[in-house]
Amino acid sequence: MNLLFYRYGSICEPDVIAGFQELGHTVREITVEITNKTLPPQEAIQIVSHALFEHPADFVFSINFFPFLSEVCNIFKIPYLCWSVDSPVMELFSSSITHPWNRVFLFDRAQYEEIAPLNPGHVFHLPLAVNVTQKQSTIRSATETIHKKFSSEISFVGSLYTEKCPYDRLENPPEYLLGYLNGLMEAQVRIYGGYILEELLTDEMIAEFKEHLPGFYTYPGESYLTDRKTMAQLYMGSKISAMERIRIMKLLSERFSVDLYTASDTSALPLVRNRGLAKTMQEMPIIFFNSKINLNITSKPIRSGLPLRIFDILGCGGFTLTNFQPELPEYFTVGSDLVCYENLEDLACKADYYLHHEKERKEIAQTGFETTVQHHTYPIRLEQMLNMAF
Repeated sequence: MNLLFYRYGSICEPDVIAGFQELGHTVREITVEITNKTLPPQEAIQIVSHALFEHPADFVFSINFFPFLSEVCNIFKIPYLCWSVDSPVMELFSSSITHPWNRVFLFDRAQYEEIAPLNPGHVFHLPLAVNVTQKQSTIRSATETIHKKFSSEISFVGSLYTEKCPYDRLENPPEYLLGYLNGLMEAQVRIYGGYILEELLTDEMIAEFKEHLPGFYTYPGESYLTDRKTMAQLYMGSKISAMERIRIMKLLSERFSVDLYTASDTSALPLVRNRGLAKTMQEMPIIFFNSKINLNITSKPIRSGLPLRIFDILGCGGFTLTNFQPELPEYFTVGSDLVCYENLEDLACKADYYLHHEKERKEIAQTGFETTVQHHTYPIRLEQMLNMAF
């Protein structure tokens, strides 16, 4: 098939393209938004429409949901396939989600369960994947010096969310509101495998929160998005993620050597070694391969699914120590493919154990790699996607 891939710069886009091509499909790309982040939707519509007139496609594809792409495909009457890799994605609540030409694939089942009723039969659950070939090629071609440079006892690649936490714009909230929200977030940060915030927020709290947060997010168009979902997922979810990641970094760095690859400010974590941003294609695979323990700390708005980081680590042959997610046992065997921690103290205990049990650690990493190669590569996942879509 011929497909038109609308790109915006997601780190997994090259891997998805390679996966489609490996399956024998022809991929044409629109890349203007990668360099022009302020591209107006009307101009993007013209670019996509022109491309479809010039070279008709069997379907249009994007990472995450773009309402304007859905509108264009609805007019042209061709399928629009998209695959979410983030949560929350507020655009999923756009009224465009209901178009009959949509084929929307969501990696997080909790996300799927709230979106699927808006367009039954056109929204699907599909976990993420990894380009093992690219990862292993990068690892094999690296010099011994590079391997040594990116070796770690414990490493984490990702943001602390401290620099992009919209919750922190809250201005002069009443003490009782702040106290209640802090209590909710303290409870949620300790819960693995469930998300309790939405059901515990009252209408009065939401209204008051909006009063004290300038520029509270409102979708710019017709939408099914509620203030409850926005507050719980976008604002409180990012804050809880920041709280959890800082606590984990502080706890582990006081006991072990910890390397953090991030652009976040780590001045409050003096024992953490901030290695700066890792280059996704060139450095990240080597980090995952050479770290004795790779941490996965799932962002809290990802309520049930597995983030891309887990698949990437395993596809590099790295040992993974992760928080529990409800979907994890569906795709991997906990204890054989990777290891889960139940709370912060359990995380520290398991980090200590596996740092001192190299043989067991390497056996788990190898088993996880083999499972990933067998079940979780892009060609496998994209074939599943196309079978569901068509």
